[in-house]
Amino acid sequence: MKTKPILETETLELTSVPNTMTCDFIQKLVDNYRTNHLVSIKAKQGIDDAHSIHFDLPTLKKFISDIETETQKNNPAVTDQDLGIRFYYAAYPKATDWAIMADTPIGVEYAEKHTLVMVPTMKMEDEGGQMLSYDFNPLENDSKILAMASSKNSGISGEVISQNHGNLIPPDSTKTESF
Repeated sequence: MKTKPILETETLELTSVPNTMTCDFIQKLVDNYRTNHLVSIKAKQGIDDAHSIHFDLPTLKKFISDIETETQKNNPAVTDQDLGIRFYYAAYPKATDWAIMADTPIGVEYAEKHTLVMVPTMKMEDEGGQMLSYDFNPLENDSKILAMASSKNSGISGEVISQNHGNLIPPDSTKTESF
């Protein structure tokens, strides 16, 4: 097995066999979404929603690197195996509510469309002794604060390492899609 340095003190074992799925299976999953969820969204909300999103590798690598680097700065005991990423399904606001997006370069053509928001996770033991992947903020000196805030009314605010806004289709072109 090959190893690849992840952090100064850790390595990740790489296998020669990548994760795969058959094209037919991928197509079935995509078709299920499009014939059920997208049709329902169009019928009930009257919008042509996004059905895919693209993030380039440099963006994803930087996001992962930021999680690792900031976590190590603030909590060096956390290992690579403790970290992950949660993908939240999300939707941009209505065009009439677009003022909330004023500080972003995201255009109003994305109004009401699905998107993904990625946030870091960290494995921690819950009160029952089970290891669970909690959302957390690597920018915090005590990253457990966000991780342990199970209530949406926890009072946590401010900047959290996160990633959003890849290229949604639509409004971007479907020309490049295979499925």
